[in-house]
Amino acid sequence: MSRLSPPFDRRRAVLAGCAAPAAAFFVAFWLLPVARLIALPAGQGWATYFLVLTDARYLQSMVNTLVLSLAVTVVTLAVGATVGIYLARRRFPGRQALLSILTAPLAFPGVIIGFFIILLGGRQGWIAQLSSAAGMGRVAFAYGLLGLFLAYLYFSLPRAIASYTAAAGAMDAQLEEAARVLGASRWAITRDVWIPQVAPTTIACGAIVFATAMGAFGTAFTLASKFEVIPITIYNEFTNYANFAVAASLSIALGLVTWLVLFIARVAGTSAPTT
Repeated sequence: MSRLSPPFDRRRAVLAGCAAPAAAFFVAFWLLPVARLIALPAGQGWATYFLVLTDARYLQSMVNTLVLSLAVTVVTLAVGATVGIYLARRRFPGRQALLSILTAPLAFPGVIIGFFIILLGGRQGWIAQLSSAAGMGRVAFAYGLLGLFLAYLYFSLPRAIASYTAAAGAMDAQLEEAARVLGASRWAITRDVWIPQVAPTTIACGAIVFATAMGAFGTAFTLASKFEVIPITIYNEFTNYANFAVAASLSIALGLVTWLVLFIARVAGTSAPTT
C-alpha cells in the first residue's frame, strides 16, 4: 500500500487543484452574495424578513406573481403538449420549418417580447388602431395582466413545444399499438399510455416555466405599469428607494417560493411512474 500512496496523493492534489477555481468561483459569486443577501434584512429588525406577509402591498405583488405564473404554467403545458405531440407524430411538408418558426422565440430576450406585445396591444398598437377606426376608442391591454400573460406565454411556449416534441418522439409506439389492439378508446390511450410517458417532461417543464415566470424581469419591466409583480417591486425598492433591506427580504421570499416549487417538482419527477 505504501508504494501506491505517492501516485494516489498526486492524483488527489491534481483533483484538488482542478476543483479550486470552481470552488473559488462558487464562494465568490454565489455563497458570499447569498449570505450577504440573507443577512441584510436583519439590520432593520427580524420583522423585515416577513414583510411579504405583513405588508399589504408586498403581499399583493407576490400574489399577483404567483397567480400569473401558475396561469402561464397551466396554459403553456396544455398548448405545448398538444402542439408538441402533434408535431412529433405527424410528418408533412414544411414540418421542420414550422417547428423552427415555433421555437424561434427562444432567441428573443424578454424586452423584445414585451415590445411585440406593445406593437399588438399598446396604445399605438394594431388593435388600438383597429378599434379606433371602428369607433370603439383605443383598446389597449399591453400594460396590464393580459399583456403580461400573453408575453409570458409567448416566452414559455417554445420551450414547452420543444420539450414535448422530443418526449413524444421517444414514446414507445408498441404500448399504444397494444392498447389499440385490445380495444382501448382514444381517451383511454391518452390517459393510460400518453400521460404516463410524458409525465416526467410535464413535471420538469412545468417547474422551469413557473420558475422563469416568477423571476422574469425584462418582460415585466417593459409591460408592468398597471399590474405589479414581485421582480418589479424588488427593482423599485432597490433602485428607486435604495431600500436594500426590503429588496433583500423580497428577494429571499421570491427565492424560497421558487425553490419550493422546484423541490416539489424534483421529488414528483423522481417518484413519477414509468411504463
